[in-house]
Amino acid sequence: MSNFNVAKFGGTSVANFEAMSRCAAVIEANPNTKLVVSSACSGVTNLLVELANGVQDTQRRSEILTKLAEIHNAILGQLENSDQVASDVYAILDTVTSLAEAASIQSSHKLTDHLVACGELMSTHILAQLLKERGLNATRFDIRDVLRTDANFGKAEPQLETIKQLADRSLVPLCQDYVVVTQGFIGSDSEGNTTTLGRGGSDYSAALIAEAVEASGLEIWTDVPGIYTTDPRIAPKASPIPEISFSEASEMANFGAKILHPSTLVPALRHDIPVFVGSSKQPEKGGTWIRHQVESSPLFRALALRCNQTMVTLRSANMFHAYGFLAKVFEILAKHKVSVDLITTSEISVSLTLDQTDTAGGAPQLPEQARIELEELCHVEVEHNLCLVALIGNNMSESKGYAKQVFGTLEDFNLRMICYGASPHNLCFLLHESVSKQAIQKLHTELFEG
Repeated sequence: MSNFNVAKFGGTSVANFEAMSRCAAVIEANPNTKLVVSSACSGVTNLLVELANGVQDTQRRSEILTKLAEIHNAILGQLENSDQVASDVYAILDTVTSLAEAASIQSSHKLTDHLVACGELMSTHILAQLLKERGLNATRFDIRDVLRTDANFGKAEPQLETIKQLADRSLVPLCQDYVVVTQGFIGSDSEGNTTTLGRGGSDYSAALIAEAVEASGLEIWTDVPGIYTTDPRIAPKASPIPEISFSEASEMANFGAKILHPSTLVPALRHDIPVFVGSSKQPEKGGTWIRHQVESSPLFRALALRCNQTMVTLRSANMFHAYGFLAKVFEILAKHKVSVDLITTSEISVSLTLDQTDTAGGAPQLPEQARIELEELCHVEVEHNLCLVALIGNNMSESKGYAKQVFGTLEDFNLRMICYGASPHNLCFLLHESVSKQAIQKLHTELFEG
């Protein structure tokens, strides 16, 4: 393991010149920070996604391009020497203009990845220059030269062995002499095409990079001081968690805690790299350490909320005491690349949820052709506007009595689906999005504020 520390900064942490300056202070505070992974400036990716979806209204397209220029010009204008970096940023903006015009005619996943990647490419030019002006020996590095993926545009899969080889060859030596500023979220396939790891993939790519250089630690800097018992915007009395296990944090990430991308912890877990989550706005408040071993493992650790859920219910009398029904269902879903998240079954029905992880965002959809093939087997019902509430904790399957406390609190809510038993770390259920926050509030009051 190297003594390199990897620090990742999210979009709000690099939103403007003041925010980037706070990032620089965080980097300066830890001499071991040799790799800096940056997201696009706040709001930029959403604008780029809109362009990638194909904006045919030339006035709207012009408004978006103007807004993108304004966001970056506001930061460039406060640098001491911005000539070269401005030239680099404007060249990328020219690329955005060309790609946006192409997307207005015919969009594609490949074009979308190339377009949305431009946000990180621009922000890292600016951040690297700001660090130089503060006296750090910084340099910018294009992570596409190392982070190799397959060609599954929108949610590309990393090629771990190749990433390790390329990092040893070019990235690790560079870190011996520089603070290296690079991009999150993006990579490239074997033919040099730009790919993305999906929305939120900056955390994941930072962990992949930390794994490749065998980092001593990974810091994820965002706009909140660590991981809380739930989202403080929903439950104002939510409290910070100083230390949490990899297992608990993975469950929280998977079930919607926005502090982390669901896959972030996997590379860190593989190489036992401790992860720190803190606020670049208030670094003095500390944060949350995520480790293999923690001092306390309470029954209830946190509540997570994940909306934009789609539930598919399949009903057929042919399921009763039949062999192979579920195998046929999953064969169809796999054929159409439909990812199943949660599943429950009864004698004649099965309910499952779909989760969206690709660049486009939005509610997950059951492809029409998949639905047609499933309807040859059974009746298909699709429900939208649902949210998943997950109660995260420890040894839940071995504990008694708490179910009454949990479901007693929820007696006034219509629970559409309950999943429990597959993991000792979670109990989760679906309900309508209109009451999801109210359910979180009541559970938090009952389980965490007593």
